[in-house]
Amino acid sequence: MRDYFKALPRNAKRVIALLCDICIVFFCLWLALYLRLDPERFLEPIQDYGVLFLLAPVIAIPVFIKLGLYQAVLRYIGSWTIAAIVQSSFFAAIGLVIAVFFISPEIRFPRTAAFLYGVFLIISMLGVRFLAQSWLLGQINAHWLPAFVRKMFIPQQEWGKPVLIYGAGDAGIQLMAALDKGREFRPVGFIDSNPQLCGQVIEKRHVFADTDVLHALKRTMAQEILLAIPGSHSKRHRVICELEQYEIPIRSMPCLMDIASGRLKIDAIQEVDTADILGRKEVNPIPELLDACILNKVVMVTGAGGSIGSELCRQILQIGPKVLVLFEHSEYNLYEIEKELTAIEQHLNIKIRIIPVLGSVNDAQRLLDIMITYCVETVYHAAAYKHVPIVEHNLSQGLRNNVIGTLYAAQAAIIAKVDKFVLISTDKAVRPANVMGASKRLAEMVLQALNEQKEVKLFHSREFYPNSGNCTVENNTCFSMVRFGNVLGSSGSVIPLFREQIRSGGPVTVTHKDITRYFMTIREAASLVIQAGSMGKGGDVFVLDMGDPVKIDTLAKRMITLSGFSVRDEFDLDGDIDIVYTGLRPGEKLFEELLIGQEISYTEHPKVCQAKEEMIPWDTLMFVLDELLCSIQEHDYSRTHRLLLKYVNGFQSNTVLVDWLHPELIKKLGIEITDQS
Repeated sequence: MRDYFKALPRNAKRVIALLCDICIVFFCLWLALYLRLDPERFLEPIQDYGVLFLLAPVIAIPVFIKLGLYQAVLRYIGSWTIAAIVQSSFFAAIGLVIAVFFISPEIRFPRTAAFLYGVFLIISMLGVRFLAQSWLLGQINAHWLPAFVRKMFIPQQEWGKPVLIYGAGDAGIQLMAALDKGREFRPVGFIDSNPQLCGQVIEKRHVFADTDVLHALKRTMAQEILLAIPGSHSKRHRVICELEQYEIPIRSMPCLMDIASGRLKIDAIQEVDTADILGRKEVNPIPELLDACILNKVVMVTGAGGSIGSELCRQILQIGPKVLVLFEHSEYNLYEIEKELTAIEQHLNIKIRIIPVLGSVNDAQRLLDIMITYCVETVYHAAAYKHVPIVEHNLSQGLRNNVIGTLYAAQAAIIAKVDKFVLISTDKAVRPANVMGASKRLAEMVLQALNEQKEVKLFHSREFYPNSGNCTVENNTCFSMVRFGNVLGSSGSVIPLFREQIRSGGPVTVTHKDITRYFMTIREAASLVIQAGSMGKGGDVFVLDMGDPVKIDTLAKRMITLSGFSVRDEFDLDGDIDIVYTGLRPGEKLFEELLIGQEISYTEHPKVCQAKEEMIPWDTLMFVLDELLCSIQEHDYSRTHRLLLKYVNGFQSNTVLVDWLHPELIKKLGIEITDQS
């Protein structure tokens, strides 16, 4: 029934509300006259004051309409609606007295009855609306029904999950108000570290001290704790560490930036941000560095629908480019990021031209046409294959996309006279143990070599100029690379995998007990990429300060605990979820590094360093790239492997057979090779 009423058209709902108000007007007028006159005669008010019952709705309903009572959304009525009902009831009562005086002066309408009529209107209209609001939201039990009545008459699934809100400040109170309008959670109390708030009551919810959490959990029977602590990750990290001992699920409200941008609402409760678990301290960005390559410029992001690419687009949009070109090979990802950016644009009331372009970085002509047509000034190259085991056995496509795709994008930028070209690289490019890392290091070497050339002899020039042979173009583009480790929650990363495994009851799979990784939030990484790119002078390899490495095993255990479960191991045989160690995957290292050499210098940003890395001259690199492509086309992956070992500094592959088209791998799988000649 509730869903039926919610689905009714807006006009139908207004008609129902209007008919209810007419009934309320009749009832309130009758009750006022009945109490003022002889209570023993039930129908006397109608018989003696029939004209009043005709005039009352004729006067009241237009007043209600004029003051906007039928424009308010019933499920979200608040102080404005209350004020409007009080005003309209007062005017309806006064209007009725005046109308009777002029139309039927012989009828003596008692002043006390008029007063009672107005009071009853206020009480009845407010009561009916709040009752209807609670019913529509499924929380008719929320505030005024005793507990024993709820248990007897209302299904338990409609109560909402009882939760404690950590933080009784403005954010916590806003979260409580938002949750009160829903059915999923039922706030039953607050926890706060402020001694002045402890012991107070907010909307019938007690505020408990942060030292009295166990008592709060027992008294309220809360099943989860929701964090409403705006501020730094380090502050939330401290709170999470204190709450871990209670083995209760912990979730958090969205960050203020997501709420302000319109991406999320305050009641969009999320699992605890892994950045809060790790406690990374984010440094405030330098506005001048954010603006330098973006403000009022034409900006292009390749791989715009990926994890890093999409976050770059969000931040770029809010800085204020003239045009934002989204270049993406996945139709669905392109659709999703364009839809999201358009919503942010409307929410922030800004006007920026967003150009969603479908294309591959292996299509040189497409890249060139886009950059020239829209006069692109800054390119952030985030398009890449990055999943280590998949690229390890799809070597040819990994090299084509990550190396040749970067080369085509860079050469298109040179021809189109792009000012800045920034490559998003990875810590896996440092002494790589896998093909993905080797491909990203080669991509870095391509940009380093191109940056040294004032006039560039184009590689595969016919891809750009079909009717020309070897072609040389002037180079005024500033190339730079930004290298960092894992970003929290990106597609294909370990964090979403752990969450899914925990939701399904385990086991949680960790490749090795001692494996460590550097982690950074996507938001921080994108911000630092933008700032580092602004500092580039040409050929720079920027390295982001990733903080201390994190043991994946420790991360898995903390995520299990914060989800309200316990780890099943030799110390706790009755635990909820196992951790299974599966062994290192093809191409995976125990430890990642961020620097190849030891030469490092600091920049004006405290979280960005600059590395001095060796390079290969462009003429030599062109020969290497030709050899690589020939080996791939001929499916001679052993030769490809030797070339990577020779030219990528520190490359030490721990796999022998690569690519699903490698003849030996096909034989190993028991598949008969078809002669293609």
